[in-house]
Amino acid sequence: MYHSHNIDFDVLFNYATMGIIIADGGGCILMANPFILKEFGYLKAEIVGQKVEKLIPHRFRSHHEQHREVYSVNPRSRPMGAGRDLFAVRKDGSEVPVEVSLGTYKTEDGQFAIAFVSFISDRKDAENALKQLNTDLEKKVEERTESLTETVRQLGEQIKEAKAKDVELQRVNNFLNVALEKEIELNELKSRFVSLASHEFRTPLSTILSSAYLTSKYEELAEQPKREKHIQRIISSANLLTGILNDFLSVGKIEEGKTSGKKIRFNIEKHIDTIISEMDGLRKKNQKIVYRHTGNVFVLTDPSLLKHIMLNLVSNAIKFSPADGEVVIQTTISKKLLVISVSDNGMGIPTSDMQHLFERFFRGSNVSNIQGTGLGLHIVRKYAEIMNGTISCRSEINKGTEFTITIHL
Repeated sequence: MYHSHNIDFDVLFNYATMGIIIADGGGCILMANPFILKEFGYLKAEIVGQKVEKLIPHRFRSHHEQHREVYSVNPRSRPMGAGRDLFAVRKDGSEVPVEVSLGTYKTEDGQFAIAFVSFISDRKDAENALKQLNTDLEKKVEERTESLTETVRQLGEQIKEAKAKDVELQRVNNFLNVALEKEIELNELKSRFVSLASHEFRTPLSTILSSAYLTSKYEELAEQPKREKHIQRIISSANLLTGILNDFLSVGKIEEGKTSGKKIRFNIEKHIDTIISEMDGLRKKNQKIVYRHTGNVFVLTDPSLLKHIMLNLVSNAIKFSPADGEVVIQTTISKKLLVISVSDNGMGIPTSDMQHLFERFFRGSNVSNIQGTGLGLHIVRKYAEIMNGTISCRSEINKGTEFTITIHL
C-alpha cells in the first residue's frame, strides 16, 4: 500500500477541487481523494482496492483495459482520450463527462499511475447552449428565407404584369435586388455570428475554469496575491462574456428596429462620473481617467444610450492604451449641442482602417492580439444616430485616438 508523508501533497490531495486517483501498475485503485469520492457517491472503503474500470461505463470497460495494459508497458504523462469525449459512471449508474490527465512515477514499491479528473458538466452545458443558439439562428434564417422566397414569387408575378411598363419593371427589379442583398447579408451575419461566438466564448470560458481550479490550490495566507490574481482573471473573463453577449443583443435589436431614444433631463456631469467609477476596475496599473465638463450640467437626451456609448469608447481607450497612459473625457453643452470627446495616447488606428471603422465586425489591422467582437463602434454610431447625433474620429499611429460625438439637442 502507498503511504504519503508529504504534507503539501496531503493538502492538495484532500482539498483539491478536482478528482485525484492513484493506482498501481495493474490498475488497482490505491487512493482516491475526498472530492472524487463525493462526485462519484462512493465511500473510501467501496472504491479502494477496486479496478479503475469500476468508474468507467460498461460499454467502454473492455477497451479501457486494453489501453491500460498498453499504457503500463510504456507509461508517460499525457491527457486521456485526446479528441474524444470521455465519460465516467457514478455509483448510482449516472454518467458524467470528464477530462483526465495521466501521470506516472516509480518508487521502490513499483510503478504507479496518478489520474487528475476534471468534471466538465458545466462546460458541456455551455457548449450545448451555444449549439442550441446556432440551431435557433439557423431556424430563423430558414424562416426568413421562406418569407423571402414568397416575396420573390410575388415579385415575379408583378414583373409579368409590368413588362409593358419599363419604369415599373425597373422599380420591381430594384426591389428584388434589395431583397436578395438582404438575404445575402442575413446569411453572412449568421455565419460571422456563429464563427465569432464560438471563438470569443472559448477563451474566457477556459480562463474561468483554469483560474477557478488554480485558486483552490492557494490556501496559505502568503499566497493571497496569487489567489487574488486568479479571482481577478475570473471577474475579467465573466465581464468579457457579458460584454460579448450585450454587443450581440444590441446589434440584434438595432437590426430589428427595436431600439429608440427616450429623452430625459439629467445631470450629465454626475452621470459621466458614475460611469467612470463603474469602469475603475478595468483600468491598467497607473492608468488615469480625467474628466472635464464645460457649460450647463443639465441635458435633455437618452441617458441609457449615452451610457452605452461611453462604456464602449472609454473601455476601448483603456484597452488600447499603455499601463501608464491617460484617458481624457470632455463634455461640452452649448446652445443646442452636446459634444463629447474621448481621447487616449495609445496605439492609434492605421489610416487605411479609418474608412471601415464603424462597419459591423470590423477590427483594426493592428489589434489582432487583443480580444473584441468588432461590433462596438458599429453600435456606438447607430446609437449616436438614434440620439440625432454623429460620430467622428481622428487618430495617429502610436500617438493616440480621439472620438467625438456631436448630438443635436
